[in-house]
Amino acid sequence: MTVTLNCLADICLIPIGTGSASVSDEIALITQLARSSHLHCTLHSAGTTIDGPWNEVMDLIGQMHELVHKSGVVRVQSDIRVGTRTDKSQTPQDKIDIVEKKIAEKS
Repeated sequence: MTVTLNCLADICLIPIGTGSASVSDEIALITQLARSSHLHCTLHSAGTTIDGPWNEVMDLIGQMHELVHKSGVVRVQSDIRVGTRTDKSQTPQDKIDIVEKKIAEKS
């Protein structure tokens, strides 16, 4: 079944068993992959937010796993939080802006 909902997915991909506490090499790989897609992706300090159609977002997450495995990492774990809305379209920046506006109004 094809899911046509638009979603915002926040993913934190964790390579396991790399032999180093740093995972920046693997994160650089998946960030390049995400940026080469047509989906809107925002890198942040603890992961990446991907905005787009459900099936395409999930496909990109699968491609991220495959890419990290191909780089030699045997095990990959991801934490994924996905949100959908049917009442309006909302970007990650829209969500940030509304909270910042509310904080400013209370100051």
